[in-house]
Amino acid sequence: QVQLEESGGGSVQAGGSLRLSCATSGGVFSGYAMGWFRQAPGKEREFVAAISWSGGNTYYTESVKGRFTISRDNAKNTLYLQMNSLKPEDTAVYLCAAQTRYSDYDSGIAYGYWGQGTQVTVSS
Repeated sequence: QVQLEESGGGSVQAGGSLRLSCATSGGVFSGYAMGWFRQAPGKEREFVAAISWSGGNTYYTESVKGRFTISRDNAKNTLYLQMNSLKPEDTAVYLCAAQTRYSDYDSGIAYGYWGQGTQVTVSS
């Protein structure tokens, strides 16, 4: 059973930065492609970014391209999301997930393990 725990969320002003971390345990981290999703109040969960098991391939939703960077450290079993130039519309609970099913990387269906999430609040 893979366990994931996010950290690094908080409250920042627009234009600020945050770095989210997702610590994993209970599995072979390097064997999983990983993703970040977010869910704002009253909205559906949406894909943010994904990274292949090796870190060689990354994918982003259009709204965060050029501002967010996903990365991983397989030696530390940790996933990261560097978020720069934050906007109020980035406010959400951010969740990390491990891909366990062969499906589109931007679909929640592909991910079988999820963390509890960390709150990110961006004020204008």
